This record gives sequence, C-alpha cells and structure tokens, in this order.
Amino acid sequence: MKTRKLKQLLFATLVATGCAGTAISVQAAGQATAGQESVQPGSDTWITTKVKAELLATKDVSGLDIKVETVNGVVSLSGTVDTQVEADRAVAVARAIEGVSRVDDSGLVVRNKS
Repeated sequence: MKTRKLKQLLFATLVATGCAGTAISVQAAGQATAGQESVQPGSDTWITTKVKAELLATKDVSGLDIKVETVNGVVSLSGTVDTQVEADRAVAVARAIEGVSRVDDSGLVVRNKS
C-alpha cells in the first residue's frame, strides 16, 4: 500500500512539473490569432494539474483511472471508479481546488452501484 502511495505521489509530482511549464507557455502565448485554434487558458491548465495531483494523493481514490479536463474553471471528471463513495470523494477533491467554478461528474462511471 505504501509503495502505491509513493508511486502516486511521484506521478503527481511529474504531472505538476510537466504541466507547470505548459501553463507558463500558454499564458505567455496569449490569445490565438485568426485561423489558429484557441488555446486553453493557463489557469485551466493549472486547475487540471492541481485536481489530478490531489486525486492521486487522496486515499481511496483511483486517481490514475480518472481523467480531468478544465474549461473556463469547469472541471469535468470521467473514467471508471469502484464505488459511488469514490466518485463523491473525487468530486469533493475537485471542488476544493481554488479556481474551480463547477464540477461535472457525468463522465464518471461507477462499477458497483451499491
């Protein structure tokens, strides 16, 4: 169990480190010009990174099985979790992150609905 937690924390650190550079470059890029795809705001990238890191560090939440996307402060969680308690805990973790305006958990599927 401790090995799993260490792996999760290591992964969270790697994700946070990798995305931090992305957030900085996205903020520096600013608005997209005509004909280019729009870029995700740096704050959304930061929120996604923080939510994912917290999910990975949270006990009894399978952070590796939950996908996190953020658009304009709205966090969307998707993937498969073992129980409704795990899904609820994931939503609570996401809501606690600064900058999150709403959490959409419609993409979370519960294996055991008991």
